[in-house]
Amino acid sequence: MQMLEQRYHLHRLDLAADPDALLAAVGGRVRAVVTSHGGGFPKHLLDRLPRLEIVASSGVGVDTLCVADCHARGIPVTHTPDVLTEDVADMGLLLLATVRRLLPAERWVRQGLWQKRGMMPLNRSVTGKKLGIVGLGRIGKAIARRAEAFGMAVCYYGRRRQEGVDYPWYDDLVQLAREVDILMPVLPGGEQTRGIISAEVLRALGPGGYFVNIARGSVVDEPALVALLQQGGLAGAGLDVFADEPRVPAALLDLDNVVLQPHCASGTEETRGAMAQLVVDNLAAHFAGRPLLTPVG
Repeated sequence: MQMLEQRYHLHRLDLAADPDALLAAVGGRVRAVVTSHGGGFPKHLLDRLPRLEIVASSGVGVDTLCVADCHARGIPVTHTPDVLTEDVADMGLLLLATVRRLLPAERWVRQGLWQKRGMMPLNRSVTGKKLGIVGLGRIGKAIARRAEAFGMAVCYYGRRRQEGVDYPWYDDLVQLAREVDILMPVLPGGEQTRGIISAEVLRALGPGGYFVNIARGSVVDEPALVALLQQGGLAGAGLDVFADEPRVPAALLDLDNVVLQPHCASGTEETRGAMAQLVVDNLAAHFAGRPLLTPVG
């Protein structure tokens, strides 16, 4: 924000006491929008900005942005891919905390149970487990490399087999879930992927299986996930994303086999700094008449 303030006249819709009044006052003069996946950019806002030239979003996902409507008006949209790949992939190792039950073990120490009751119940090994990745893109491949380093076998589901990829490919998501120990979607949000991890898929994963989601809450049938975790239909879950953020299903808060994170996979100083710089650089390129660095196709 400091970089933007030095170069542009900002109108902070996110801080406005009366956003509608602010739009009425300045909407006709706005030439650029800076947003994020969480902030989004809906069509009704686009309709109030007749002079808009560019939308620059901090984040790789574009499912909360009205990209098609912007493109129909000739307005480019940029996002921030690549710079967040490694940190998001690191968060995929939420599977380690989930399978090895690191948080219950930490509480075992803090609550004095180690002295009172001795060693905590045994957990399960990660080495030798089979990880099924749903969507083997940039982040999916980075997670796969990390999983291999932990001695895991990797396979993936996608619409088609990828050239140059040796991992086993599945074109049936239920079959993949049935044959893996850990299922991890690494997909963009949006209508095309909504609910792709269905109740049937989760049931196929079974009572010995773990579900880890660092993608989008919308890709999973969340009520079915909660119900199966409550009923013992899954061994556990590691969740960084939810269907209605920041609201988390209350039932998950009481489950000892669930690790919860506040959608912070890219939330490091290094990555957020790189994302911010890319937003600034895309805006600078636009107003200088240069090609955009990371336009949404």
